[in-house]
Formats: sequence, structure tokens, C-alpha cells
Amino acid sequence: MRFADRLFRLLIRLAGRAEVAEDLHQETWIAAARHAPRLAADTDLAAWLFTIARNKHTSWRRWSVVRLRRESTFDPDQAPAPDRAVETRRDLERALGALPAIHREVLLLVGVEGLETAQVAAVLGLSSEAVRQRLSRARAALALALGEEAEVISARRAKAARPPEAIAGGAEPFEGSAVNRREVGR
Repeated sequence: MRFADRLFRLLIRLAGRAEVAEDLHQETWIAAARHAPRLAADTDLAAWLFTIARNKHTSWRRWSVVRLRRESTFDPDQAPAPDRAVETRRDLERALGALPAIHREVLLLVGVEGLETAQVAAVLGLSSEAVRQRLSRARAALALALGEEAEVISARRAKAARPPEAIAGGAEPFEGSAVNRREVGR
């Protein structure tokens, strides 16, 4: 069972919900046990197991009516952030969750699970070169998502730091604001 925790981590990040990941994890092991007698002696066990897990997730996603974003049990905005490390991890999880599945899969398999390019290629059914290209694009998309996330967080912090009178409308409007432009147009 040396792969059990790693498979579960992948499935929970792909599915976004613990109960779904638990079901997919169990289905992965059932399928592995069912097909183990046909396994060739030289098979890369990690790649084989991650392929089964990924296929189980893909099947679930294909047939599921539940939209992951609406039903996700992990809501980063509701979780308390006692320190910057927790906040950073929450931002990273949110950015990962916003990525397309093809980017999220390759990042999780390489970055989190530590699989080699050849293993990821076997899991995804791609060439090693295609995995490297997809990984490069995924990293760029993650960097962009994290950059946009940082802008949103910055805006939230600025809004939270405004004095109460500015929020209540007691402060002068900012130069160039809609209120100010209307007054100029009169």
C-alpha cells in the first residue's frame, strides 16, 4: 500500500471533494486487484496505478451532474488564515482548482506526486515531449492564475483597510470615479 496516500492525494485534488475521492480511491484499488493477474512483470507500478486513478476520475467527471466548483467542500474564502503560510497554500489550491483539468493533472502528477516525465507520459497516454510541453503551459497558467489571485487579494485587503467613513460614503469620491465624472459633466 505504498501508493495509497499518493493516489488519494491526487484524487482529492482532482475531484475537489473528499467523499468523491474516497469512492474513486476504492474503485482504483478494486480495479487494480481485478487486473493485477494480467500485469506484466516489467510494468511501472506507479504509472499503472496513477493511470487507473486518473481514468476513474475521468469517468466520474464525465458522468457526474455535480459541478465541482459549486459543490466543493473546500471553500478557501470560508477557512480562517492564521498565518501567511496557510493563506499562501489556500491561494495555491484556489489557483490549481481554477486551472483546466489537463493542466491540473500534469502539475499534480509531477509537482505533488513526484512522478518522472516518462511515468506521467504513461499515465496520460502522451509522449514525453508532449508532457514537457503540457507541463510548461500548465506552469505558465498557474503563474498567471496566481498573479491574478494576488491582484484580487490585494484589492480585498485595500477594501478592508479603508476607513468606515469611506465605505459609508462619507469620504470624498476618488478622482476619476463615476461620481466625480458625473459632477464634471454637469
